[in-house]
Amino acid sequence: AALDLTSGDSVMEIGCGTGRNLRFLREAVGARGRVYGVDLSEGMLAKARAFCAGNGWSNVSLVRSEALVYTAPEPLDGILFSLSYATMPHHREVLRHALTQLRPGGRVVIMDAKLPSGRFGRKILPFSLWLMKRTFLGNPLMRPWEHLAADTRDFEMRTFLFDSYYICRGIKPNDATAPAAVAAASVELAS
Repeated sequence: AALDLTSGDSVMEIGCGTGRNLRFLREAVGARGRVYGVDLSEGMLAKARAFCAGNGWSNVSLVRSEALVYTAPEPLDGILFSLSYATMPHHREVLRHALTQLRPGGRVVIMDAKLPSGRFGRKILPFSLWLMKRTFLGNPLMRPWEHLAADTRDFEMRTFLFDSYYICRGIKPNDATAPAAVAAASVELAS
């Protein structure tokens, strides 16, 4: 819903994995729209391709590629990062590359986990850092919402499950020079 897609739109999920979100993205853009999924893992993409083929979807394109080098074949209305942004070592560059692919007024949504605020978050930080070094989970010290707020307008953020998950959204400015200070000032954290 945060992507605010309509029938005929085009959308890309960066880090689409096994394709769990493709159904929802396809429903939002309809049969006339286009859905692009990008991921580095051939194993995950194989599952996503099988899922799409089993549903007979001809308007979903899946590509094995580094997000920083892939460019969709058309301007996009929305871009989704779902549990993927914090796993990318060059996340800022990926976000900026993604924004170049959006039409003015297009939306970017980042959904992910985060350290809860306050004492509980400080208490689990050592475990989170230990876990990050041994898995593909993202950096718990990263603050993607600040990245998105700095590069977009009309930034919004909501947190869930005791402040441990978030969804944030920003809109590509109509002119490519939205002042970062204005975007950062509009950051609202809701618990």
